[in-house]
Amino acid sequence: MTWLSDDAVARVRAAASEPDLTGTRYRLVGPLASGGMASVWIAEDTTLGRTVALKVLDEPDQEARTVARLEHPSIVPVHDAGSLADGRAFVAMKYVEGRRFDDFARDATPAARLRAFQRICEAAAFAHARGIVHRDLKPQNVVVGEFGEVVVLDWGLARPIDARDESRTIAGTPGFMAPEQARGESARVDARADVYALGAILQGLLADSRPAKRIEAVRRRAMAPEPEDRYPDASALAADVARFLDGLPVSAYRESAVERLGAWAARNRAALLLVAAYLAMRAAIALLARV
Repeated sequence: MTWLSDDAVARVRAAASEPDLTGTRYRLVGPLASGGMASVWIAEDTTLGRTVALKVLDEPDQEARTVARLEHPSIVPVHDAGSLADGRAFVAMKYVEGRRFDDFARDATPAARLRAFQRICEAAAFAHARGIVHRDLKPQNVVVGEFGEVVVLDWGLARPIDARDESRTIAGTPGFMAPEQARGESARVDARADVYALGAILQGLLADSRPAKRIEAVRRRAMAPEPEDRYPDASALAADVARFLDGLPVSAYRESAVERLGAWAARNRAALLLVAAYLAMRAAIALLARV
């Protein structure tokens, strides 16, 4: 008996799982990612001459229909959907070249991290406004492109917020699932579950620093154990992040009078320096006049 090496086994498995694109407009280029019930491949759209990400699913799902309702710059667009010769479903999406969000964050400045995070919040907010909850927001499902564009991927677990689901199915990623989601309380999973996941992403961004009290308060509110104590949706979270970046008070933190004064001084630093320079000049002129 001849034993295959681990590398050989991996090559055999990859070859066996390669989608047969016969009868479609796509030509297989190579693997991109895999996991769970789906694999993602790089393919060429031979009709339009462009590269696409081809997601192949073991069984049909609603991702294409869901994402088709979400036309937003930070949500990956779907180009096509159909079935392969072996019966598996596929979804052709825009191929986004870039870095995974956690890789990007390691090299970015704190401000750049938060501005990119704000874009993720805005994408989720758009989905919430359209009645969709993502249910699997995490750094691995976000790509930052070479021109700074932020794109949220993998809407395979997304569903309508008002969907009646009394099942106890646990769907999501440990560490990013809200407590009610991790308990399988599907009926309670709504926009606030996405808010929790966004808070977990924010927690990772703040882990290697001493965060300001205001942004840490934003993180705590987003990750509150009870849904009622979190931001109602990603739009409210995005608004607080924007206010923090602009040096303004955030709804999650009640500032003291001293903190408010310090924040006001920081926002108006240039004007205060001009006033101080003017007063110093007047004082110097007055002193010279007495000489």
